[in-house]
Amino acid sequence: MHEITTTRVSARKSGEPVFSHARDITHVDVSPKQILSLSTALIPFLEHDDNTRASMGTNMQRQAVPLVLPHAPLVGTGVEGLAARASGHALLAEEDGEITYADSNEISVVYKSGRKNTYRLSSFVRSNQGTCFNVRPRVRRGDKVRRGDSLGDGASVDNGELALGQNLLVAYMSWQGYNFEDAIIISDRVAQKGLYDSIHIESYTTDVRDTKLGPETMTRDIPNVGESKLKDLDLDGIVRIGATVHEGDILVGKITPKGETELTPEERLLQAIFGDKAKDVKDSSLRLPGGAGGKVVDVHIFDRAEGDELPTGVIKQIKVFVAQTRKVQVGDKMAGRHGNKGVISRIVPQEDMPFLEDGTPVDVILNPLGVTSRMNIGQVLETHLGWACQVLGIKIATPPLNGITTTQIGDFLEAASLPRDGKVQLFDGRTGEPFAHKTTVGQVYMLKLL
Repeated sequence: MHEITTTRVSARKSGEPVFSHARDITHVDVSPKQILSLSTALIPFLEHDDNTRASMGTNMQRQAVPLVLPHAPLVGTGVEGLAARASGHALLAEEDGEITYADSNEISVVYKSGRKNTYRLSSFVRSNQGTCFNVRPRVRRGDKVRRGDSLGDGASVDNGELALGQNLLVAYMSWQGYNFEDAIIISDRVAQKGLYDSIHIESYTTDVRDTKLGPETMTRDIPNVGESKLKDLDLDGIVRIGATVHEGDILVGKITPKGETELTPEERLLQAIFGDKAKDVKDSSLRLPGGAGGKVVDVHIFDRAEGDELPTGVIKQIKVFVAQTRKVQVGDKMAGRHGNKGVISRIVPQEDMPFLEDGTPVDVILNPLGVTSRMNIGQVLETHLGWACQVLGIKIATPPLNGITTTQIGDFLEAASLPRDGKVQLFDGRTGEPFAHKTTVGQVYMLKLL
């Protein structure tokens, strides 16, 4: 039977922290994580962060944008798998079995019990924030799977683990003033490789109304519009799914009856060219607004005649969903898991970024003054341990409130043939000259925020 070795211990009484005698203890926590929420339990080295920054780190993980190709963190807490399963976005094998069919739409599995299951994979599902949920298959036909193995990864899931961002090589140093006041400098390698590419889906809606002069009409026969603008519209004037659209393009062709008014000279000219149609109706088509663009992924049509409930005076309602891939750019908000957020101020060519002795350029430059004033030292410990994990090719789970010690981190760094203090000599990518002082460098898990 286990016994408490110290006489007085920290405890909780009626939910309040107290110091109590060991003989008064009646219950012991199963895990230090049980007092934390799921989001907070995902922060490694939580005990080394100020409570304000820990709270910010908790909230900002909920704001992370689902990436096209996310990666699980090198330094986690062991809760990532549980979080992925609880999210409902991880597709896991229910028993041991074999994959009989797999493509981007469905996965079929024959389990050892003889049961056959077919899993439909969702694609281009829009969230309330306009982000996109896709499920990517991880298996191929003929693969053997065991119970709990990942069959497909959904939004922000990598091999059955929660994956909100990317592991990047980070240096803590000032650089030409571009990372002043929490500004973040990133390498163009991050943008070119699409590490932070995300898909966003916008919804555009138009109503077909019954006006005093008669009902509006959906059609591709729109006055004063050239054939090049109509090539992706069907006979009802609705853009086809899969069409690539740009700002100003017609999504739904629609004409509205126009009252008899005195014609301007321009309208008389159009009437002479196009006939009576230009006089009787006006173009009220739904067009893509400025700055928008992408690919049409879905169209929803609601019709009062088919029993759909619509506002008074509305005959039909058409919603067009357009997906757009957004790359990381200046002005985007990024953050770590320790409340260390910032805005990208500059994307620097890879060859101009500071580089290690072996020529490896860093991906991100953060301001070291952002650590001491905010007292979130956990990010520095993650930096050191993450670099050791990357070199050794391993992942480490360090539970919050009961994590790995600084001595153990030093041992991992030495095992990876890295300096025990985590500081190395960096060289200026523009001149090739060494910087005056050694710099803290390592792997940090960074998120892109909404």
